[in-house]
Amino acid sequence: MMTIIEKSLLAMAILRVLSGSIEVCAGLLMLKFNSLEKAFYINTMLALVGPTVLIVTTAIALFGLADKIPVTRIICLFTGITLIIISSHVK
Repeated sequence: MMTIIEKSLLAMAILRVLSGSIEVCAGLLMLKFNSLEKAFYINTMLALVGPTVLIVTTAIALFGLADKIPVTRIICLFTGITLIIISSHVK
């Protein structure tokens, strides 16, 4: 029996696998360069990847579920994501 995968779900899964691959590659680069300064630079670049993937995957899910989720819940989700991003940048 063949299972049909929704396009939104497939896009989200591919983005998460790509994000994870970037994280693993960054860790390997840190080990390869064996330099605290370069590892710090690589880590700061990763700080851009995480929130971007979070926003994009959530947006894909919301567009896929837009007809099934009430507007108030969508607003709450975006508010939560915004607070996560703000809290990750506050010292």
